[in-house]
Amino acid sequence: MERILLVLDDDALCNLLNESLGRAGYEVEVVHDGQEALERVFSGDYTATILDLMLPGSNGLEVLQQIRAKSHIPVLILTAQGEEIDRIVGLEVGADDCLPKPFNPRELTARLNAVLRRARRRADQDTNPFEYLKHADLLVDPAARTVRCADSFLHLTTAEYDLLQVLLKNAGRVVTREQLARDALGRSFSPTDRSIDLHISHLRHKLGQFPDGSERIKAIRGVGYMCAYPSRRIPA
Repeated sequence: MERILLVLDDDALCNLLNESLGRAGYEVEVVHDGQEALERVFSGDYTATILDLMLPGSNGLEVLQQIRAKSHIPVLILTAQGEEIDRIVGLEVGADDCLPKPFNPRELTARLNAVLRRARRRADQDTNPFEYLKHADLLVDPAARTVRCADSFLHLTTAEYDLLQVLLKNAGRVVTREQLARDALGRSFSPTDRSIDLHISHLRHKLGQFPDGSERIKAIRGVGYMCAYPSRRIPA
């Protein structure tokens, strides 16, 4: 049974999620503050963490930053309704997914399942590495999960890396949001879910443009995104 660390200071919601996740086959342990959460996460005893950013006496984003500084454990964050900036910053810091409150416990379970599927797929890739992915001046090492653009290594979040990998494998072709959700994030696409667009926006900012000024990732209105080719050849 996979162990999930739930970092949340709401007894009623803790009980609800404990019951819901228990029915889904997870073992749940609950902590109520950030410091204890860090000690538990770094013990290595958990498969994933569900972290509420609204912790009393703690800054949930700082807790997330400290987790990401030392651990690649999958983290799903919970944010207050309407606090879009928290969702954006949380994804930038390295959360694997985010869910605004209030939410349906079944949706949380579905998102957790998707996050863990992605983590398992990454583990399989690490033990069965495949060839480098090269596109113009972009070089991706799947075994090390590193991305080099020109002469610089880029710091990408887990979701940004997975999305880039799917786009590179389909370079020159439009990839729908549905396909990106399925192949990169491991879940079904919802038209109301803007997380893919947020991840892609951050990814485009980090990659920048080609030296000729053209976009590396083009948005195809109403459909999805495409990994483009430069209009001029970039020397190898």
